[in-house]
Amino acid sequence: MSVKSLIINPGSTSTKIGVFEDENLLFEETLRHSTEEISQFANIVDQKDFRKKIITDLLAEKNFDIKSLNVVVGRGGMLKPISGGTYPVTDALLEDLKVGVQGQHASNLGGILAREIADSIGVPSYIVDPVVVDELMPIARYSGVPELPRISVFHALNQKAVAKRYAKEIGKRYDELRLIVVHMGGGVSVGAHLNGKVIDVFNALDGDGAFSPERAGAVPSGALIKMCFSGKYTEKEVYSKVVGKGGFNAYLGTNDMREVTKRANEGDEKAAEVKKAFLLQVAKDIGSMACVLNGKVDQIIVTGGIAYGEDVVAALREYAEWIAPFTVYPGEDELLALAQGALRVLNGEEKAMEY
Repeated sequence: MSVKSLIINPGSTSTKIGVFEDENLLFEETLRHSTEEISQFANIVDQKDFRKKIITDLLAEKNFDIKSLNVVVGRGGMLKPISGGTYPVTDALLEDLKVGVQGQHASNLGGILAREIADSIGVPSYIVDPVVVDELMPIARYSGVPELPRISVFHALNQKAVAKRYAKEIGKRYDELRLIVVHMGGGVSVGAHLNGKVIDVFNALDGDGAFSPERAGAVPSGALIKMCFSGKYTEKEVYSKVVGKGGFNAYLGTNDMREVTKRANEGDEKAAEVKKAFLLQVAKDIGSMACVLNGKVDQIIVTGGIAYGEDVVAALREYAEWIAPFTVYPGEDELLALAQGALRVLNGEEKAMEY
């Protein structure tokens, strides 16, 4: 029997939805929300009814019978640190999404909306591999400052999805492979996957690793401290230099790798140099994770929007293919990854996790 799923992936100014029959996409839409529409709400949770109505109205416009759904899946939000997997939206998980135990973010609405819509038609609701997936081995948490442990914030949904896709394609189980997964998008995360767990990863948001189109990655800590206490910047201004206005934005005023490449190809020496620096830093991250896996790496998987750049992948191969062969899955298909997470549980391939 086939499984029909509604997938909900909320962003700050949009809500992406998809309807699947098993792994086959029936239709998808990106519902845009203007700043004026969003600004009327005091916090993220208050947007729930507004976004729910937009979703249900769209389904009605497409003459889709919502009662034909077997499951509703939402993007996981800023929950407490958890292991990777598919989680039913229990009362405890729902409450933590509402209060935002690790912060308020639009993705928190994914599980909230999934639960409410699913409850209305009597089907289960799930989230899959949220950004707070934390499977770090204990020694990977040490930073050198006890009050500032290294934390796991990365592109867990896409990293896990492509790792499992690769395992399936070669006829092996994900939990028997040793992989390095490189996600390159607005942020960059490089993770070491061992026996089905991401045992070490560079914090893709505001901690360490390579700079990215929008984020600074690791920066000299002493200089950062001096900047913070210089009196020239507010806390918000300093943080924006690290997240949002860092990386390509800071050096070149763009967060688009295609624009950076275009400038470099047209003779812009600064753009060419920034691009080379970026590639070197990503390659160094790959090398670091190879050490985490004791140099025994089955495959290096490259994914994310920047992986569409053949020259980018070629440069990374030149730096790191001596470690292991490369497989490239450009872009990211988060809607499909969410659908697959629920399918694995409903089909008995995986057990649902407990929050």
